[in-house]
Amino acid sequence: MTYSYSYQSFLEAKRHQNTGDGFVPISLSSDLKDFQRLLTEWAIRQGRGAIFANTGLGKTVMQLVWAENVVAYTNRPVLILAPLAVCPQTVQEGEKFGIECHHSRDGTIKPGINLTNYEKLHHFQADDFSGLVCDESAILKSFDGIRRAAITEFMRRLPYRLLCTATPSPNDYVELGTSSEALGHLGHMDMLTRFFKNKQNTIDTKGHYRGHAAPRMFEGQQWRFKGHAEEPFWRWVCSWARAVRSPSDMGCEDSEFLLPPLKEQQHMVINRKQRDGMLFTLPSVGLREQREERRLTISERCEKAADLVNDGKTAVVWCHLNAEGDLLEKLITDAIQISGKDKDEMKEEKFDAFRTEQARVLVIKPKIGAWGLNWQHCAHVVTFPSHSFEQYYQSIRRCWRYGQTQSVTVDIVTTEGERDVLQNLQRKQGAADRMFASLVDNMSHELIIEPVSSFTVPEENPSWLS
Repeated sequence: MTYSYSYQSFLEAKRHQNTGDGFVPISLSSDLKDFQRLLTEWAIRQGRGAIFANTGLGKTVMQLVWAENVVAYTNRPVLILAPLAVCPQTVQEGEKFGIECHHSRDGTIKPGINLTNYEKLHHFQADDFSGLVCDESAILKSFDGIRRAAITEFMRRLPYRLLCTATPSPNDYVELGTSSEALGHLGHMDMLTRFFKNKQNTIDTKGHYRGHAAPRMFEGQQWRFKGHAEEPFWRWVCSWARAVRSPSDMGCEDSEFLLPPLKEQQHMVINRKQRDGMLFTLPSVGLREQREERRLTISERCEKAADLVNDGKTAVVWCHLNAEGDLLEKLITDAIQISGKDKDEMKEEKFDAFRTEQARVLVIKPKIGAWGLNWQHCAHVVTFPSHSFEQYYQSIRRCWRYGQTQSVTVDIVTTEGERDVLQNLQRKQGAADRMFASLVDNMSHELIIEPVSSFTVPEENPSWLS
């Protein structure tokens, strides 16, 4: 009966579950671990999906094998977008696994797999590729709206797409809609109106904002789940994404992926320059006061950070202000700083100098180097905290990642006035843990509705139709 099939199709369409637009894998490298093989095969069959795998679990080799299969299937090139210093590292990883990659800085395209950093995308045309990989895709949120829109539009024109990151919107669930939209699934606004309720009632049922501007969307502040929608939301995410904190999340053995101990310790410095009108140091209230506190304590915090790393051992110091970076470079013996004013070639040279231990201490901002790099040779991190949990998590994970053999020490240098910043980071850590737990729990419980193929009850017309 045709009407029963149509109704079933109607129900299927309502589910917003992606069934996959990929193909059967052509070849899977024997170097892949069991869980990596499972994830890579899923991503190839999916066609347009996301791998949210913890740092050190081998996202680079998985995306290279994925790209290799797309090249073989379509006989057309694939482009991988990555943060600046990650491109040479990816080429090295490809050589290790026998996968050839070409690092292009000027738009030159070679057959096979091509790599470039996000800032160079304007040199390329989407029509020249069959697939695209966004490595460390969470970095998209740090770009301005114009660049982020350009990357999303570039992706929309390609049949095969893959997002890879370790921190998929760790404290902001609604930002997962950005990933879904880039992959060509449910749009960001459609996702909001389907699964979330706006607390300020600034959005109508058609997804249009009322008022002068769209509110910034932080989980737990502007938006909350609808009463019935939390479980369907996670099942929907799991229809186009896979989240893995350790191989056991995929039912595999963890023995090769055990992290060494992590020691986090806080160092409070005294603010010798009180804010105007203040007799005692009070916790900063609001971003304006926190920024003022940070500027007033640059000398004290940098001196403390320098004392912590002037021990002759390798270390990385994360800062946020240009003045902090310049002072740290002066105070720390054998330190080099990577700053925004450096040209791309100079940045790559300095990254390589630290990786090869030609430089003992690296001073850098999280927005420049917190994504994708492997620094297992370093076991000491010093950081000034900010409200960005993602930057904090990623900066620590450059050193504390699978493959690290030493215990890692993280020194957090802060002031009395910044106590609220640390508390906010702890809150966001809890939100990130809940998100990963929900994704992992629902990966194996995706809702599947079997189509009805036969009926046993005979059709009867109601009496009022006679």
